[in-house]
Amino acid sequence: MQLSYGARHEPPHPQTTPRHELRAEKARRNKGEPGSATGSRNRANALAAFIGKKAEIDEMLARLQALSDDHFNAHPDEVNWGHVGTLEHYASLVKRITDSAFGEGEHAE
Repeated sequence: MQLSYGARHEPPHPQTTPRHELRAEKARRNKGEPGSATGSRNRANALAAFIGKKAEIDEMLARLQALSDDHFNAHPDEVNWGHVGTLEHYASLVKRITDSAFGEGEHAE
């Protein structure tokens, strides 16, 4: 059985939105040949972005380590359950990162 479409209807087709079009264009640009200038430029841009993000992470880790070395600015005579709760929160956030990075916890296969 063949469906006929009225004058007001067009046959169904994959949804194309500006977002999809932008993604498709980006994919086309990123598909440069391995030896091409476009491919090399894309790899160089990706490497620069990667190194930049790694530097951001290294900076955050260094600051976090320094804070930990200083006992998270908590004086032993003033530690209370609020401090414990804060560290539990920090630990849960770091655990989410380590689970993701090492394929553990909810990220385990």
